[in-house]
Amino acid sequence: MTLSAVASDADDSVAYTFASRYVREALPRFRIPEQSIPKDAAYQIINDELMLDGNPRLNLASFVTTWMEPECDRLIMAAVNKNYVDMDEYPVTTELQQPSVECYKWKWRLSTWFISFLDHCFYSGTPCNRNRCVNMIAHLFNAPIGEDETAVGVGTVGSSEAIMLAGLAFKRKWQNKRKAEEKPYDKPNIVTGANVQVCWEKFARYFEVELKEVKLKEGYYVMDPAKAVEMVDENTICVAAILGSTLTGEFEDVKLLNDLLTEKNQETGWDTPIHVDAASGGFIAPFLHPELEWDFRLPLVKSINVSGHKYGLVYAGVGWVVWRNKEDLPEELIFHINYLGADQPTFTLNFSKGSSQIIAQYYQFIRLGFEGFRNIMENCTENAKVLKAGIEGTETFDIVSKDVGVPLVAFSLKDSGKYTVFDVSESLRRFGWIVPAYTMPADAEHVAVLRVVIREDFSRSLAERLVTDLKKVLTELENRWTKSTMIAHVKAEETPDGVVLKKSVKHTHEEIARYWKHLVDRKKTSGVC
Repeated sequence: MTLSAVASDADDSVAYTFASRYVREALPRFRIPEQSIPKDAAYQIINDELMLDGNPRLNLASFVTTWMEPECDRLIMAAVNKNYVDMDEYPVTTELQQPSVECYKWKWRLSTWFISFLDHCFYSGTPCNRNRCVNMIAHLFNAPIGEDETAVGVGTVGSSEAIMLAGLAFKRKWQNKRKAEEKPYDKPNIVTGANVQVCWEKFARYFEVELKEVKLKEGYYVMDPAKAVEMVDENTICVAAILGSTLTGEFEDVKLLNDLLTEKNQETGWDTPIHVDAASGGFIAPFLHPELEWDFRLPLVKSINVSGHKYGLVYAGVGWVVWRNKEDLPEELIFHINYLGADQPTFTLNFSKGSSQIIAQYYQFIRLGFEGFRNIMENCTENAKVLKAGIEGTETFDIVSKDVGVPLVAFSLKDSGKYTVFDVSESLRRFGWIVPAYTMPADAEHVAVLRVVIREDFSRSLAERLVTDLKKVLTELENRWTKSTMIAHVKAEETPDGVVLKKSVKHTHEEIARYWKHLVDRKKTSGVC
């Protein structure tokens, strides 16, 4: 006789996932569940929910890298359990990533037997650590350092943290000077354009710095250097210029800003510096526009931030900030700790974080070299031109982005009377495209645009496909508007007495709304299941 047994909940680990009870139970949303579940079920449930996300490569709203080579993916996964701050435990990883604040103290991260050698290096002035990524970026930005000198900079989780650190350095240096002059130091301000990313507003609010914004105007969506210099006063800790505006990708004129600010400093006796927010453009300008002066070639530029996870071609989670020299980073902002195995300097807003992205950044530097980066940026620019031409070919949009800048296409409707850019954005989602629509900042908020960011994985074929889908969307929106217009022009009703009753605007709008609601409800209940 054959015996059989009923499987218990304890046997769920060997059960077929979709035959288990876990797929019919509500997912925990507010409290940690009391019981464990099999790993396969946990994976399947979460993976199924994630399928509802958009395709990252079709997310044209984002500047952030969405593709890397499989070899780099393997390096990332191999280092995913390495903590950024454990310098003594991971000396090789540290050399790739460690913030180069060791200019203040170089005795860190290496074993005890090496301390005597570090002492010799420190006292003799011989640089002993090679922070490879920071040094490469500093040279790329024309920092005034020799071939064998160590640059001053830090790796961060992105440009937001990098800007916070740069802002703190400017604020502390300004405060120290004001204290030495026995002048008030309680009302620092920073001058930017109204087109800055929200991280600048965060810095101002979190660290109690007044944010003085140069307003934009229609047709000019970047900071006007002349107006920015006019707003500078003795309490200005720095002027922030953007190399690659989030709104249109345009490079601001850092050279003109430097020249005008130099004149003002000479007239007033101040020494107001410049910070360049090159989050998007820092890995573009050196390869496509090497003659453009925006970096440390300009004397007033004291620090630059750049996002490795944008056109540095690394997945989200890495940024950089580099200072002109060590005098621009006040020493009192550097902390030294020894409870991880060796004395080590740190200048970050957080502490622990992964090392994978910085290892990936080094991979991209040595894998691509100058030639590879230039080729990729040229490809992005050419594909942006193809997309721009296709959008112009619809004769429906005005292009508001510039040819020199971040490879993107920002465009607005010539006529928003029939439908808006927000309608276009929503309709494109049906084809899988995520294209943001937004209004410009203060004094230009009546201008609404769509923006497509061209990343390295956005090929010409995708650009052509996007134009094809955009044309379909425009046709549908045009037809929808035509139908709405036909409904709106309802004939006036005539009573038996011959009196003509004209419908009010409100009544007409209500009829249109009822028509579309009926149409949408009908579509919801029909079609293929």
